[in-house]
Amino acid sequence: MNFLINFIRFSRLHTVVGTSLSILALYLLALSMSEYQDWHLPELLLTLASCLGANIYIVGLNQVTDVEIDRINKPYLPLASGFFSMRTGYIIITVSVLLSLAIALYIGKYLLLTVLLSLALGTAYSLPPFRLKRFTFWAAFCIIAVRGLIVNLLLFLNFHFIINGRENIPPVIWLLTGTIFIYSIIIAWFKDIPDMEGDSRYEIRTLSLRIGARKVFLIGNILISLIYVSLVILPFLLALQVNGAIFAGAHLLLLGLLWMANSRVNLQETATVQRYYQFIWVLFFLEYITFATAGLAGG
Repeated sequence: MNFLINFIRFSRLHTVVGTSLSILALYLLALSMSEYQDWHLPELLLTLASCLGANIYIVGLNQVTDVEIDRINKPYLPLASGFFSMRTGYIIITVSVLLSLAIALYIGKYLLLTVLLSLALGTAYSLPPFRLKRFTFWAAFCIIAVRGLIVNLLLFLNFHFIINGRENIPPVIWLLTGTIFIYSIIIAWFKDIPDMEGDSRYEIRTLSLRIGARKVFLIGNILISLIYVSLVILPFLLALQVNGAIFAGAHLLLLGLLWMANSRVNLQETATVQRYYQFIWVLFFLEYITFATAGLAGG
């Protein structure tokens, strides 16, 4: 049981949930555009397994290369706490990446391209000589490119081709991609606010260290709020093939929850900032659920 708990910590549960929900939502959106009743469940499950393998490799590699920093910022992680040896960490990420690539090769070009690009950016993020996490722009770029662009566009094409035999990207997917793109920017910024002590000691110059946590927090919340207001309006202006009432109502609710949550944050207390960062991930999860639900209801 202790091994399982620590494996979940090593896998960074919030990223696993985010990856899983994004895959399921993109699959359901492709399915909502289908004229047939074939669910293609084996392909869905294999795609999920491949992407989770890549996810575990990326977050695991980051921990393998950041043990000293994690002992300050995240001492509960299994490598930082000593529960996992470095050898165990290397075994997990090696098995994960090989499984991910093997399945992607079997499924087809769009999944393979998703996995290869994600692995390349995830590796460059953590490993020398690039170690892009040291640089504000490039650290954010890696997260934004994978979660904001690669996953949404290429995995939708993967499912759209499997289910419908098509290789086009409809407007609702472009809107989802733009929305998640903004979320990914904010996640990239907010994840560094509670880690400022360790990042400063090891000269990782994050945006929070450059301009201050308060400014990052304010700009991020304004961006999310603007996105929500846009998403309330756009289904009534564009042909998105979604249920407009569900779509707009859900985003009004999310906007209210956002401002209720951020009013309780004290930037001087790491615990409240960490909770708020996890809450942003919850909003990220709910975004995929909203798009999938409104798409199925309106498709």
